[in-house]
Amino acid sequence: MFALVDCNNFYASCERVFQPQFRNTPIAILSNNDGCVIARSDEAKKLGLPMGAPTFKYKQFFKENNIQVFSSNYPLYGDMSSRVMSILKQFSPDVEVYSIDEAFLQLNTLENDNLNMLGHEMRNRILQWTGLPTCVGIAPSKALSKVANKIARKFPKETGGTFVIDSDEKRIKALKWTKIKDVWGIGRQLQKRLTQQNIQTAYDFIQLSDAWVKNNFSITELNLKNDLEGIVTLALEDDHPIKKSIATTRSFENTYTDINDIKERVATFANSCAEKLRKQNSNCNMLLVLLQGNRFEKNPKTYKNSITIVLPHSTNSSLTIVKHATKAIEKLYKKGIKYKRAGVIVTGLVPTDNHQLDMFSSENQKHKPLMKAIDDLNKKYGDHKLKLGNQDLEKTWKMRQEHLSKQYTTQFNEILIIK
Repeated sequence: MFALVDCNNFYASCERVFQPQFRNTPIAILSNNDGCVIARSDEAKKLGLPMGAPTFKYKQFFKENNIQVFSSNYPLYGDMSSRVMSILKQFSPDVEVYSIDEAFLQLNTLENDNLNMLGHEMRNRILQWTGLPTCVGIAPSKALSKVANKIARKFPKETGGTFVIDSDEKRIKALKWTKIKDVWGIGRQLQKRLTQQNIQTAYDFIQLSDAWVKNNFSITELNLKNDLEGIVTLALEDDHPIKKSIATTRSFENTYTDINDIKERVATFANSCAEKLRKQNSNCNMLLVLLQGNRFEKNPKTYKNSITIVLPHSTNSSLTIVKHATKAIEKLYKKGIKYKRAGVIVTGLVPTDNHQLDMFSSENQKHKPLMKAIDDLNKKYGDHKLKLGNQDLEKTWKMRQEHLSKQYTTQFNEILIIK
């Protein structure tokens, strides 16, 4: 059996743990630079606040509806997530952290009669130890545990926040209730293709033959179908999977027109990607650099472009990646445009100790020990104390966070004082 434990309105709930006066107040959490809404409490959803709502357009809406607005407090959210995952590992050694606010558990040794009690015990312990409300779905497969979790979330009074699919009767009833668009792994394009075949629910989906699904879609959709039938085909994944691409994209604090300012920012973004590559012991073979003007300015010079660079050899050297990224900016840059955003994406990733060698081109052998020395010093003395020469030594990228709460669990001087 599998359990899916999901924190309810996670970002908003984290804020409420330390500011209980907002427990019944509608809450909106804003993205990097306070650009748009990325999370909402149930109260805010009922008011009609849409996901992705641009902050500058909805300021009056926030005020009129008494919506409490918070900037994203990722150190707080990350620490609270870590606490929840640590608690879950007390119930099972087999835990897959699926996202910051949810995890799958494999339950191998428990009888079905105890599963409902176990779900309530998980919820109660997380609530008591962290203050975060959760819902638990338990079922014979991962896909079905997702369905069970949705039912627990939709009907909290009837389920008490925990729902167990432990019979075919419950499974079929749950699948008939679940709309095809709400099935885990069904995206918009796949949903359109399925609705063209008059597939409206998860139950309709499992009525299709295996051969038809495999021929018209892929093995991924077939595995999902089997999982919904209670046949375990989707196993728990590695807790720290290797990323297939790494991106650093940011909006600038101000608009830039000078190419040197843009180069400095892109050098910083490229260096960040290189650091992440080294952290997961990967090299990249390809680089994508993006440059964008201010999309909110109403003029014909609004600009957005990108360029892909195939590197001469795989690398995780900041020197090499920054060099190619800044050269790309020279090709993308056009005079007379106010630039607001840029980004660097590294892809074509391979393990550092297992990559194709090139007879005619290779990394400078001094780069590897140099990068290690830089990483070690930054780890010892704090992130980015040591920078490359084409980065601004005085400049540290800082998000616009006008509604930021305290880092109650990660900054000693911001810990709550109990009188």
